[in-house]
Amino acid sequence: MDTAKTKSTNFYDSVYTVVKKIPKGKVTTYGHIALLLGNPRAARAVGYALNALKKEMESKIPWQRVINAKGQISFRGDGFRADLQKKILQSEGVLFDLNNDTLNFDKYGWFP
Repeated sequence: MDTAKTKSTNFYDSVYTVVKKIPKGKVTTYGHIALLLGNPRAARAVGYALNALKKEMESKIPWQRVINAKGQISFRGDGFRADLQKKILQSEGVLFDLNNDTLNFDKYGWFP
């Protein structure tokens, strides 16, 4: 048994469990999810977990509700997914500042 792969899979499942708890119309950061999972330095790994979602899982896990600490969508080099994420968030009532494409964490943040 490949323990590194099992460890990664368990971490990913933990990420998905937390992300499912983010209410509609709210967002949180990769870093905050890592903090909730007890590993505050694992923000990038949270991003990897969300990027690894299969299409059929995306509808069950609200991946779009996780953004970067600047309050922005952060799909590097993937304009389609960034546009999709923004469109889904807007349909949930999340509004972005038109000047810098960020959102207001005071209004839309979920940080339990």
